[in-house]
Amino acid sequence: MTASEGFVLTLDCAESPGIVHAVAEYLLNHGCYIVDIKQFGDQIERHFFMRVHFLAGSDGPNREVLRAEFAPVAERWGMKWRLEPQERKERILVMVSKFGHCLNDLLFRARNGELPVEIVAVVSNHETHKDLVTWHGIPFHHIPVTPDTKPAAEAQLLELVDTYKVELVVLARYMQVFSDNLTSVLSGRAINIHHSFLPSFKGAKPYHQAYERGVKTVGATAHYVNSELDEGPIIAQSVIEVDHSYEPEDLVAAGRDAECKALTNAVRWHAEGRIILSGNRTVVLR
Repeated sequence: MTASEGFVLTLDCAESPGIVHAVAEYLLNHGCYIVDIKQFGDQIERHFFMRVHFLAGSDGPNREVLRAEFAPVAERWGMKWRLEPQERKERILVMVSKFGHCLNDLLFRARNGELPVEIVAVVSNHETHKDLVTWHGIPFHHIPVTPDTKPAAEAQLLELVDTYKVELVVLARYMQVFSDNLTSVLSGRAINIHHSFLPSFKGAKPYHQAYERGVKTVGATAHYVNSELDEGPIIAQSVIEVDHSYEPEDLVAAGRDAECKALTNAVRWHAEGRIILSGNRTVVLR
C-alpha cells in the first residue's frame, strides 16, 4: 500500500437511525480518514444511500481485510454494498454502429486519463471505425447482425464480455436492439445513449423532424439498458438551447455534443461508484 491508499465504499439499505454512525465508527476503528461523503435518505421509499471516499494509511488494512471486516456491519443493517480502490479503472467494452462521435469522445477521454476506465475492446456491426480503434491500440471486433444471425451475434458478444472480463458495456450509438435475454444478463452493466426527443420524434432523422416542429431545446439521455426500449433507469441528461436559426444540420451538431456529454457523465459516475439503482430510478451521489 501507498502512504494513503484511497477506497470507495458505496451502500444502500432500508432507512434506520445509526447507519452513518456505524460506517463512521467502522472506518475510525480501522484508522481510516474520510475524504468525501455523500448520502441521501429517500423519504418516500424509506431507503438510505451512501458513498464514502476514504484513505487508509500505510500501516492500515488492505482491501481484502476491509471487505471482510465490513461484512458484519453490512449484514447487521441489511446493506447492498461495494468497496473498491479509488484508483481502479473500470473495464469497459464499447459498442458502436456508424455514428462515431460518442466512441471518439470516450476513446479520447480514456486515453488522456479523464475517465477512470480502460476500454478493453470495441464491438461494431460495421467496420466504419476499425482504423480509429486500431490506432488507439484497442482490439476491434466486427460482429454483423441480421435477424437470422442475432442470437449468434449476442452469444459472441457475451463471449467477449467474459474473455475481456468486462465490467460495463457502453452503447455509444449502437443501433441494434438487445434481446430480453441479453438485457437480463447485462442488467446494471450496460449503458445506452439516445436523443431526448423520445418519444416525440421516433424513427429516422429525429433532428429533421424536430426542425419541422421548431423545437427550442435538443438534448440526450444516458440510461441503463433494460427490456423496455430506451426506457431504462436514467443516469444523466444534457440539454442545449436552440432557436429558429438552427437548420437541421445545426440541430444534429448540437445533438452530438449533448450525447457525448451525457454519455461521458454516465460512464464516469458509474466507474466512480456514484450510481445506485433504486427500482427504475437511479440515485447519483455526485
